[in-house]
Amino acid sequence: MATNDDRLSRSEALHLQVARSIRTEIESGVRRDGETLPATRELAEQWGVSVFTITEAMKILAKDGLVESKSRSKRVVHAPDQNRRSEIRLRRPRVLFVGGYAGSGKTELGRILARGTGWPMLDKDTLTRPILEAALEMIGLSPNDRESETYLTKMRPREYESLMAATNENVACGNSAIVTAPFVKEFRDQAWVDRVTATFGALGADVSFVWVYCDPDSMHGYIRHRGAARDGAKLADWDKYLSSIDLEFRPLGPHFVVDNCTSGSPLQSQASDLLKSITGSQSAS
Repeated sequence: MATNDDRLSRSEALHLQVARSIRTEIESGVRRDGETLPATRELAEQWGVSVFTITEAMKILAKDGLVESKSRSKRVVHAPDQNRRSEIRLRRPRVLFVGGYAGSGKTELGRILARGTGWPMLDKDTLTRPILEAALEMIGLSPNDRESETYLTKMRPREYESLMAATNENVACGNSAIVTAPFVKEFRDQAWVDRVTATFGALGADVSFVWVYCDPDSMHGYIRHRGAARDGAKLADWDKYLSSIDLEFRPLGPHFVVDNCTSGSPLQSQASDLLKSITGSQSAS
């Protein structure tokens, strides 16, 4: 789970980006076993790539046994173990804070971890976005605003307050939890790190911090493909956005790094290694 400093150019990584993204969708449960994948031309349009690129991506997925061809034009997801429930219970609850920049793959990693543990996944956007967007519109701002001073000073703190309250409630009930959000500001604040560690420690829980790293080319591909309106400003001036973030940033204190670059290991295998490192011999069942 160490960051891989080797870089692939966008042109070299296109089919790998597509294959990795679809693999992650399958492993996180977004695409289900037996689901028919869109036609090659439709996938090419979705990704803004050539039919050849999609064909090469499908070869990778077929070789790995994740996609099966039923005919010349029909491919289906092959993930028969998806419905098998996994559950890890620990003597002490564990809170995994999973952070990363937009498009890094933190939510996808969170879903894979949740599927592998049975722990609740608490995602900031899922918990707060509908109310946030309504509130932004009520004060005359775009529902997709994530850059204004109003959002950063008035709205963002409340989002994280809600996220932490939901986490607290789960831990107070004896549950472990996987908590996903950018956490950029929080992970660089030693006082915040110490505070949440102490807060959950007082509830009898252990805390781990995970940073999902993604190189610019892979990140751009993931963001462009997901097509979220809130990413419009980033994509409109990608170079400006890149200049505003620190790709070498890592959380303060002990933490784990998951490499979601196109050249990195599959998220599923990295998630498995992460869980082994975190749970160790603490499993109660």
